[in-house]
Amino acid sequence: MSEREFDLIVIGAGPVGENVADRAVQAGLTAVIVESELVGGECSYWACMPSKALLRSGAALRAARDVDGAKQAVTGDLDIAAVLRRRDSMTSNWNDAGQVSWLEGAGIELVRGHGRLTGQKTVRVTAEDGTTTDLVARHAVAVCTGSAALLPGIPGLADIEPWTSREATAVQSIPGSLAILGGGVVGAEMATAFASLGAEVTIIARSGLLGGTEPFAGELVADSLRARGVTVKTGVDATAARRDDDGRRVLELSDGTAVTADEVLVATGRVPRTTDLGLDTIGLEEGSWLDVDDTLLVRGFDWLYAVGDVNHRALLTHQGKYQARAAGDVIAARAQGGEVDDSPWGAHVATADHDAVPQVTFTDPEVASVGLTAAAAEKRGLNVKVLDYDLAHVAGSSEQSDAYVGKARAIVDLDRGVLVGATFVGPDIAELLHSATVAIVGEVPVKRLWHAVPSYPTVSEVWLRLLETLGRDSA
Repeated sequence: MSEREFDLIVIGAGPVGENVADRAVQAGLTAVIVESELVGGECSYWACMPSKALLRSGAALRAARDVDGAKQAVTGDLDIAAVLRRRDSMTSNWNDAGQVSWLEGAGIELVRGHGRLTGQKTVRVTAEDGTTTDLVARHAVAVCTGSAALLPGIPGLADIEPWTSREATAVQSIPGSLAILGGGVVGAEMATAFASLGAEVTIIARSGLLGGTEPFAGELVADSLRARGVTVKTGVDATAARRDDDGRRVLELSDGTAVTADEVLVATGRVPRTTDLGLDTIGLEEGSWLDVDDTLLVRGFDWLYAVGDVNHRALLTHQGKYQARAAGDVIAARAQGGEVDDSPWGAHVATADHDAVPQVTFTDPEVASVGLTAAAAEKRGLNVKVLDYDLAHVAGSSEQSDAYVGKARAIVDLDRGVLVGATFVGPDIAELLHSATVAIVGEVPVKRLWHAVPSYPTVSEVWLRLLETLGRDSA
């Protein structure tokens, strides 16, 4: 056993943990990261990067087929082996040497093994060979362990060995058929990807697709999936799971029907990766989400931080990295006796987590949203006007695709005269989102937005159309 001391101990070497450590080191602290798997975390190897790689080839092919002149040049279907090779390159073939090299260059120590809190500011790391290293933090410990797929308690489900998002994104061969439990982002994206890769896909979504977004977003995605041969079952639950005589998976549904598939993907939610983390040694519950303030400090502690998925504020990589910058900076400020700016939108807080979270779902069509939905704004009691516009009516859309289907919605707080929410659904719409994010975070007056002139002919001209829908007098 050995013991080492650092200013900051970070448990979890995903993008969130890397950023916490990097910001603290840049500010003059020493930091060590503990990682039991691959440096780079879930996003790099089993989530964002491989999933988008699986989706991109199909999206590019569909885009070409939707433009006359280009579609005539398309003479075949996707090369599945090439798609998987490209996915492998995006994950560095599940080799973290490059990420380890980055840590070394950033001056961040790495200890491999399972980290477990043993008390205040102390972490014991157990390596694969059983050896242990005790780490002591002078100032702070940051838990950045992320989340894992939730396996619902459906009788027989565990026995059929379902996929989680990890198995789906790391797939080495495409199954003939795939049943997906859950209609959220993972379920909708993987339905899109595997349908384009030739699988017969059934998605079972009790409450429809993409709950929490504007209803039209899930409806347009469901319509698109059905047009591509996906069976979309809504309003039903899986009540039991088993294998048939041929070894295929069978899901019994609440409406009395059944779905049989070669593989089943469970995409019904996430749980925090805080089991066996030693939370019980400091008075917290093992396996629980960690409740934090806006500086990412766990409530009731002056040294424990929880950053990224594990705090359940916004389970998105980019939002976790945003939190990480605030956390790394405030850890350093507090350690060095510096001034802490914890006012809303200050340097040491994650204010955007509350009402300005951007998210893109890479289905076809894409769904990009930020801020409040119409329902959420109404629930807040805000005096709002909902602006809707058919994106197919924008000149840039017709230039982009001969079969463009999409919709834009903006939510304007009439009392303050600012945008509080926006949703865009359409092909390649993701890059339109940041303009809405800037407008919401910056609280840009709608009257000023009239002077932000969109280029013609681009899809961004929808901003002008939305303002015209609002009306100059209302703005």
